Amino acid sequence: MRIVLVGPPGAGKGTQAQFIASHLSIPKISTGDIFRANVSGGTELGRLAKQYMDRGELVPDEVTIAMVRDRLGEDDAQDGFLLDGFPRNVPQAETLKKILTEWSLGLDMVLELVVDEDEVVRRLSGRRTCKKCGRIWHVDFDDKKDDICDDCGGHLFQRDDDKEDVVRRRLEVYGEQTAPLVQFYADEGILVGIDATGPVEEVTKRALSALRPLEK
Repeated sequence: MRIVLVGPPGAGKGTQAQFIASHLSIPKISTGDIFRANVSGGTELGRLAKQYMDRGELVPDEVTIAMVRDRLGEDDAQDGFLLDGFPRNVPQAETLKKILTEWSLGLDMVLELVVDEDEVVRRLSGRRTCKKCGRIWHVDFDDKKDDICDDCGGHLFQRDDDKEDVVRRRLEVYGEQTAPLVQFYADEGILVGIDATGPVEEVTKRALSALRPLEK
């Protein structure tokens, strides 16, 4: 089964990707993982990507796509994969379609995690990170009333990218880039949206229910 997972920051893509990939016995492939593997492995693409990353710039599409193509060609991805974080825009989606078509393959489904903007802001802006051990706590979900880590006693702080104004800007950028992507896959007839609000277990149940017809 070949699946793409899309959704805004804070929708829980990473968590759901892990559960879904494990359930289907296919590799979870994220651009972050691919970048780290190439950089740590010292590949030619990794060295090229690192130059951009060290300058704080976005890695160009052609480099990202080349890495993804290499990863999809590995043995463990031959019977299926779940892509998390790629494609991010329509040009990347069109290129992915060309790559798979060359291999006489296609995507089975694009699963969209649908969540209200205010809920995303609540999820992300409520996060607090421990300066000492790095654990993330949440002011609502963990009922944190103080700024001390219960694990190690370290001080909790709010990361800049978790501040409300930054989160809302990230959502704007996501909307600008991804609304056309969602429409692209809707036009392809393979987009399925599920409600991504509520407990993690409930969202997972909805995701697996959406995928069930493909498992038959």
